[in-house]
Amino acid sequence: MALSKLDNLYRQVVLDHAMHPHHHGSLKRADHQMEIRNPTCGDVLNVEVALKDGKVSEIAFSGSGCTISQASASMMTDEVIGKTPAQISQMVETFSEMVIGNPPADYEKLLGDAAILEGVAKFPARIKCATLAWKAVYQAVGNENGEASAGIMRHEQL
Repeated sequence: MALSKLDNLYRQVVLDHAMHPHHHGSLKRADHQMEIRNPTCGDVLNVEVALKDGKVSEIAFSGSGCTISQASASMMTDEVIGKTPAQISQMVETFSEMVIGNPPADYEKLLGDAAILEGVAKFPARIKCATLAWKAVYQAVGNENGEASAGIMRHEQL
């Protein structure tokens, strides 16, 4: 496929997720919640998660932000359903490495459709926008040790 066609596909997928985000809104019952802010550009995301049997059974996000942060949040919500906090921790680490231009060998398999955001590495000013939702879900459900945070965090604290 020609490079211009790949760029077009990338743009279309990102725009579609930003304009028609998946899992946008709030949950009636959430076990975990995290609001996270990117003071650099003003993006604010609230992620709510419900766990069942140690896995994400439901997830929703709300807030405002640029096209990249909204699209990334939409893709993240699709990919973490059914995952454990430990699996999410691995996904967040992989996603973070990918958007800075160091994708691990298995990143596409691990991240699913969110791997399309690999192109963010070409735009360093957008890396925080892309990682915002991923850092929020990581903080909401806890890291690989099961330690969850609660409340509001600024992105530069992560």
